[in-house]
Amino acid sequence: MGKRDYYEVLGVSKEATKEEIKKAYRQQAIKFHPDKNPGDKKSEENFKEAAEAYEVLSNAEKKARYDRYGHAGMGGGNSNGFGGQGMTMDDIFSSFGDIFGGFGGFGGGRQQGRRVNKGSNLRVKVKLNLQEIAAGAEKKIKVNKYDTCDSCGGTGAADSSSLSTCSTCRGSGHITRLTNTMLGQMQTTSVCPACGGEGKTITKKCTACYGEGIIQKEEIIKINIPAGVGKGMQMSVNGKGNSPRRGGINGDLLVVIDEEEHPDLIREGNDLIYNLFISIPDAVLGTHVEVPTVDNNVKIKIEPGTQPGKILRLRGKGLPEVNGYGRGDLLVNVNVWIPKTITKEEQKTFEKFKDSDSFIPVPDKNDKGFFDRMKGYFE
Repeated sequence: MGKRDYYEVLGVSKEATKEEIKKAYRQQAIKFHPDKNPGDKKSEENFKEAAEAYEVLSNAEKKARYDRYGHAGMGGGNSNGFGGQGMTMDDIFSSFGDIFGGFGGFGGGRQQGRRVNKGSNLRVKVKLNLQEIAAGAEKKIKVNKYDTCDSCGGTGAADSSSLSTCSTCRGSGHITRLTNTMLGQMQTTSVCPACGGEGKTITKKCTACYGEGIIQKEEIIKINIPAGVGKGMQMSVNGKGNSPRRGGINGDLLVVIDEEEHPDLIREGNDLIYNLFISIPDAVLGTHVEVPTVDNNVKIKIEPGTQPGKILRLRGKGLPEVNGYGRGDLLVNVNVWIPKTITKEEQKTFEKFKDSDSFIPVPDKNDKGFFDRMKGYFE
């Protein structure tokens, strides 16, 4: 079963404001919060679904991409897709906990738990040609990134005996203080200064990573790029960014799409444009010519009397929609080539045509652009 529409998940319209989207998400988050529905897997899935919807619709760039391409524009939940959410509970509480944390008497315990580190994202640019865009492509990308240290397993400690529970926060990663004020006692919670919120302290550091828990490595990452992508679109490969210091959640690899210019074809959305030049005799008498498509050359017929500026549409010869539904067309723009220099014999031939009725422009009642194109002729 496919994913539900994000607007349907939050119960808002496409015209909803940012505040309305935030309010709707808060209502869903409170309704399905795990602390309110302990052990209820369905509520937990709804909770994640609402967070995923809000993560997209609250971001102007992602919302615009979703409005245009739907779930396919976000990767459809695929780890190699656009947006590629796949959000964990730690991701949700880390990113959106302020929206519902502590509301209605629940949620506070989640926010006050040990801090979860997340590594930074990496960004790379991948250039594709039209053939790869039309068919989709598999790319292998070499990246230099911070990865978990093999020697210590990411703990940063020389061995297990060198890693102990923080005595200041007792492993919770935070400390709570009670302050007496004129309004009574006030409780505040902050990150433990002794362990930096990690809940652990190191007495002897790992010699390979010097206590950081990460080292720099080179990795080749394989990504599958769907057909129909466009310049500027961004893919997110979950967990392939930098690893955080001393454990946590890896960042993501952000892949920005770029396009190579095609020598003959011009892209306009999912349509392709080809400027065809034919001679005056071919325009008058008609002919057959070959035109390029993204896959191969195809032969088309030029009818006798074809006028300059005529557009021939080859349906389905453009690029596919990124969501897999439909395909653009190839638009052949017919131009008649007028030679700048001709021989004396050719000049005599054209002079014979000069006074011929067949070569005097006669407006076509169905051709609304005729007078615009012929303006220069009458002047």
